[in-house]
Amino acid sequence: MRAARDWLKGPEPWTRRTLAVDLALVGVLVVLGLGVEELDHGSPRRMVAGALVVALLVLLRRRLPVATLVVAAAVSPFLPGTLLVTSLLGWSAGRRIVGVGRALGAFTAAFVAEVGLSVVRQGASMRPLLVIVFSTLVFLATTVMPGLAGRYWSQRRTLLRALQERNGQLLRERAMVAGQARLRERQRIAQDMHDSLGHHLVLISVHTGALEVDPKLTDRQREAVGVLRNASVAAMHELREVVGILRDGVEAPVPVEEVAQPAARGVAGIAGIVEAARGAGTDVRLTTSGQPRPLAAACDHAAYRIVQEALTNAYKHAPGARITVELRYEDDSLVVEIANGPAAGAGGAEVVSGGQGLTGLRERARLVGGMVYAGAADGGGFRVAGVLPYGAEPAGAEEVADDFGQQARPPASQAAPELDWAAVDRELEVRGRSRTGGVALGCGIAFAAVVSLVIVIGAGVALVVGSATDAMISRADFDAVRVGESEQAVRDRLPDGQNFVTSGMEQKGPPRPEDSHCLVLLSEEDSHLTTDTAFRFCFKDGKLVDKQAYEVEQ
Repeated sequence: MRAARDWLKGPEPWTRRTLAVDLALVGVLVVLGLGVEELDHGSPRRMVAGALVVALLVLLRRRLPVATLVVAAAVSPFLPGTLLVTSLLGWSAGRRIVGVGRALGAFTAAFVAEVGLSVVRQGASMRPLLVIVFSTLVFLATTVMPGLAGRYWSQRRTLLRALQERNGQLLRERAMVAGQARLRERQRIAQDMHDSLGHHLVLISVHTGALEVDPKLTDRQREAVGVLRNASVAAMHELREVVGILRDGVEAPVPVEEVAQPAARGVAGIAGIVEAARGAGTDVRLTTSGQPRPLAAACDHAAYRIVQEALTNAYKHAPGARITVELRYEDDSLVVEIANGPAAGAGGAEVVSGGQGLTGLRERARLVGGMVYAGAADGGGFRVAGVLPYGAEPAGAEEVADDFGQQARPPASQAAPELDWAAVDRELEVRGRSRTGGVALGCGIAFAAVVSLVIVIGAGVALVVGSATDAMISRADFDAVRVGESEQAVRDRLPDGQNFVTSGMEQKGPPRPEDSHCLVLLSEEDSHLTTDTAFRFCFKDGKLVDKQAYEVEQ
């Protein structure tokens, strides 16, 4: 059962909704087909056969678009109830048949089957040329027009999908180019930092190391120089890590001989920078409250940077002031607060400040889901406070927006199957053709189709009018026929009456003689807008037994 269902649906996904729609279409088309059969006085056997054929054609149209189209066109002359399904099959074939040549061949085969079998079916009762004209008009209206509409809709969807795929590809390529440009710029910055800052830090480390062993220094001076040397060594460690991140996106490996004393850059390292500040003569006090909890790496590093930047600002703008550093472990976040009093005296030389330290701290805290406050403290001085969550939640990966402000979403495009661009180009017929030439060709084809349709309709109207006159006689001809004449003599003087304009008139009018068969014709003079005058001639046993003139509604 499952294999049969997979075969029926073909390459398209067949969901419950699709199956429900197909069953609804089967129901509607079967009911309409039964109504057409009733109007055509079809037998119950023919009605059942038409309903079964409609159901099979609707369910098989996805798997066999060409076969169902040709079969529907072939059986429609014999089963009028299947005529309406040809519109659905034309739409489906226009959507699903790949290639212009194959589609043209399928519709041509369907046209030949429908017109040829219509001539076979009705050629004995109608003129073959009239049958061909009517069949052609019906095929154009019920099959060709839906097929063209379905093909246009399918090509439009294919074109839109191709444009979306290519737009997504261009956005991804643009993001890659921008990323490569950023990477090159970061590598350039990393090289400049390594060459310039690294050189100066090495000089500081070498000179402070030499100065530390100078016998002329006092113990206090030697301790201060040691602090400077340790600071320069720590700065070189951090510079190496920053350069590694800028260059490759990962931290640079620490040499084996330096593993014993790495640069601590987290909450655990805050005590170290506080001790270094005390060693340099600054009054710094560190307090911790609450139950210590582990932080995510990004939050841990952010806490360290907040303390480091706040201490640096206090050194520069309030030298000699008392500084307090407080770590408070709250229920859902870590609060880091650094406050300093007013400067103890006049500042020294003009400090060098880039003005970006606090801005960088705010951005760093935002990226991990926290916040930083900086402002004046009560009684003078300055206060910096940061609130950092225990679990870092990045603010979101950087997305690439297109020119309309919409975000590119690679997962959606990756989930869809890759398009065969060559097949798309062949289907849309865009290779080797200019836009002007394509528009001109399309306009020419449309104009030719309209002119051909007008000619066919005109010829059909002319044939219909001519055929209708063949089923009409004058009042004088009616009066000239006498009851009792032989059937053959009467029929030789009158038209055969086998025409659609007189269909059903035999049952109307006064009662017919029993066991008789009648010929009904229309009056040439007494036809009105809503009524016609019908002449009925009834025959029995080879003679004319009755003739009647009566009014019938159109």
